[in-house]
Amino acid sequence: MNILSKLERKFGKYAIPNLMYYIVILYAAGMMLQMFAPQVYIQYLMLDASAILRGQIWRVITFLMWPSSGDPFINVLVIYCYFNLGRNLEYVWGSFRFNLYFFMGILGHVLAALVIYLLFGMVYPLTADYLNFSLFFAFAATFPEAKFLLFFVIPMKAKWLALFDGAYFVYGLIFGGAAARIAIAMSLLNFILYFAMSRGGKFNPKEIRRKQQFKAQVNQAVKAAKANGHHRCAVCGRTDVDAPDLVFRYCSKCEGDYEYCQDHLYTHQHVTKGGMDPRQAKRSE
Repeated sequence: MNILSKLERKFGKYAIPNLMYYIVILYAAGMMLQMFAPQVYIQYLMLDASAILRGQIWRVITFLMWPSSGDPFINVLVIYCYFNLGRNLEYVWGSFRFNLYFFMGILGHVLAALVIYLLFGMVYPLTADYLNFSLFFAFAATFPEAKFLLFFVIPMKAKWLALFDGAYFVYGLIFGGAAARIAIAMSLLNFILYFAMSRGGKFNPKEIRRKQQFKAQVNQAVKAAKANGHHRCAVCGRTDVDAPDLVFRYCSKCEGDYEYCQDHLYTHQHVTKGGMDPRQAKRSE
């Protein structure tokens, strides 16, 4: 049992189900603030390490409110996108594991702001952007073949988009200042820690992908069975889908798995080695 399973057994009952619904409400409130009262966010809600050390603890959550863009339309699209990413991850991982991942991301942001303030004496304005990127990285690791429409036109798999985004962060780590490097590294630490802890368990990306492929194959087989019927008469070809009240039986005298409806169970030509297939016999009549 890996560390995530142990944590889930002990603390799983405290998980918040449907966490992304509450996060979306927070994002929507932030949009309203951005449009009508941006100074309220700056003075009382942003991630200000000095204010947190003075006791304004609510800032460790309220900093998430600030939108990623100044355009309301783009903000709505971003909120919708990350809501779906989060909901899919929670559906696959379960509420506890998704909660843990999300709150580890928040903790990384807060620690980054505190470390930067203590080392350099500056307030580094972190928002939820890095946290949202960490959600996308987790989604791409779990569903690498999922497709997105880049610029609403170009289909691109999640794994390639994640690589492009990763290159952006690598660039920031190499050429950014010391504060930027700390912010990037600690804000995305939840992605590294989570998948390190889940490695080898049933919730690692490869195992999830394998289970999804198996489930898709089973669902496809079930749909095919329902479409073609579970029973088919070897003579007339009718199935239990065509005639739900029809009775089907196997013939003990025929060699092979030949099934017949009630109309042909006693009238068909028995199949023996070298004998004629009853469907061929029907066509030859």
